[in-house]
Amino acid sequence: MLSSVATSALRRTATRQFRGTSTTPLRFFSSDSHDDFAPQRKEVEGEDAAMKMIQDHVDSNPVMLYMKGNPSMPMCGFSAQVVHALKAEGADFSSVNVLDYPDIREGVKKFAEWPTIPQLYVNGEFIGGCDIVVQMHENGELKDLLKEVETAEE
Repeated sequence: MLSSVATSALRRTATRQFRGTSTTPLRFFSSDSHDDFAPQRKEVEGEDAAMKMIQDHVDSNPVMLYMKGNPSMPMCGFSAQVVHALKAEGADFSSVNVLDYPDIREGVKKFAEWPTIPQLYVNGEFIGGCDIVVQMHENGELKDLLKEVETAEE
């Protein structure tokens, strides 16, 4: 085990290596970034606006997933399982992070009359949540359903 003097010396050396000669602390994210690089979010105000937006999403995207997080970084295990199943099938899908939109988060539950998230829609039809999608993936039904999307697009 290192003494406190040795630990302190290692800490100073590591700090100098990462900072160079600057005495200012490291900043990983810049607060002066241009607005073009900020996340783009539409404002959704009210249940009617949320329902209309959900209907637009479902109508214009053959495979639509409402989830917590995004496909590259799901924020819950259930959403991660659905993303994994869709990716395993090679599906091209759109998604909405409901954590960014409280009105969409509540609206999608009413829209499908389904109390949980994630929710998957294929060709405008509500398919189900995590358990249903994973089961469909395991028994091959999801693959068949997604083939219908491919043929409908052609």
